[in-house]
Amino acid sequence: MAYQLYRNTTLGNSLQESLDELIQTQQITPQLALQVLLQFDKAINTALANRVRNRVNFRGSLNTYRFCDNVWTFVLNDVEFREVTDLVKVDKVKIVACDGKRMHNNGNNSAV
Repeated sequence: MAYQLYRNTTLGNSLQESLDELIQTQQITPQLALQVLLQFDKAINTALANRVRNRVNFRGSLNTYRFCDNVWTFVLNDVEFREVTDLVKVDKVKIVACDGKRMHNNGNNSAV
């Protein structure tokens, strides 16, 4: 099973809202909606792992960090993101990092 982190993105939320509407109007079953969400999780994780090649450097002050169930969570303050010529500054960032290699090697990991 793939990580479910991307369900809370704009794309993931839109998909869930559309599926909920289709369930409400009885055009699909809840089981089919769950299968669609699971396929979304798998597809978005695969696409990000294989297709994204951009690199961004960032620097900030570490506020808190945590490692639980093979998931790192970092909260940084006063962060600067740099990509070649672009610079973006933000007050606070939360980064959630999961072991992508573990997901590719073992298909029956539980989702986050």
